[in-house]
Parts: sequence; C-alpha cells; structure tokens
Amino acid sequence: MWLIAILLCLLYFFTHRDEFTTAAIASFFQKFNSYMLFAYFIVSIVRGFTLIPSTPFVLAGGILFPGQEWLVLLISLMGIACSATLIYHFSHLMRLGAVIEKRYPQEKLKQKMESRNGVFFVLLWSFFPVVPTDAICYAAGAAKMRFISYIFAVLLGELIICSVYVFTGSGLINLFI
Repeated sequence: MWLIAILLCLLYFFTHRDEFTTAAIASFFQKFNSYMLFAYFIVSIVRGFTLIPSTPFVLAGGILFPGQEWLVLLISLMGIACSATLIYHFSHLMRLGAVIEKRYPQEKLKQKMESRNGVFFVLLWSFFPVVPTDAICYAAGAAKMRFISYIFAVLLGELIICSVYVFTGSGLINLFI
C-alpha cells in the first residue's frame, strides 16, 4: 500500500509540476490556513498508528506556521496525548502483548512499568529523540501501567523535546527568509 501511495504521489508530482512551485505552495497555505492547523492536529493524532516518528511533523509545524510556535507546540502535544492514549488503550487489539511477552515476561514488564522508576523510564524514553515514543506507549498499554503516571511521563518528556523541535523549526525558516 505504501509503495502504491508513493508511486501515485510521484506520478501526480511529475504530471502537475506547475502546482509545486514556491508561489503555488504559499498560495495553497494562505488559502487554507485555518484548515491547515486542523489538518496538522489530525495528522498528529493519526501519525501514532503509522509508527512514523513525530519529529518531522513537529519540525514541519514550526516551519509551516512561523510566529505561531506556542500554538504549534500545543497542537503537537495534544496530538501526541491523543495518539499516546489511543495506542495505550488499544495496544491489546494490536496484539503487541504477544510480541512483548516473547521478549519480556508480562509480569516482569508490568513490574518494571509500575515500579518507582517506571515513570522515569517512560519519561526518558519519551524525551530521547532516537527511540520512537510510540513503542513505549504500546509497551505501557500492554503492561497495563497506571494511565495517569504513564501519560504524565510521556507528556513531560515530549514537552521538552517538542519545544526544542518547534522553536528550532521556526528558527530554521528565519535563517532562509
């Protein structure tokens, strides 16, 4: 499916080159600016189910919506919160528990997630930019970690790293304009 989607996008790009000029793209964003923030929010939520990291989307938000960094940060965190909540609650339907069970016995993982250090483990995982936060969301849901502790840790870790991304993305656009 991904390959077909990519091929269709490339086909459209090569047959409609005039729609991909800087002026055309800027005009599109100006025309649909209010909808773009809503679309950005929806993409932030759906992204978690695709296992695509949030980093490119958060950076893109900082670039696409200059001067609205705080709003982009809020939308990014709301999207991450919704995505993390959905992944946590539906991890059993994704049969991730069986995969985790092979590597870590369910009781051992549950003990680790519910230990004193479980919150710090999730927080550091969420903050560390190289590892996917979605993976810890699946693991916490499968291990049935206390939701309040889990979502607090995810949001705090993501707040730190997303702040860096949003303001870096906004700074990058200022370098080139």
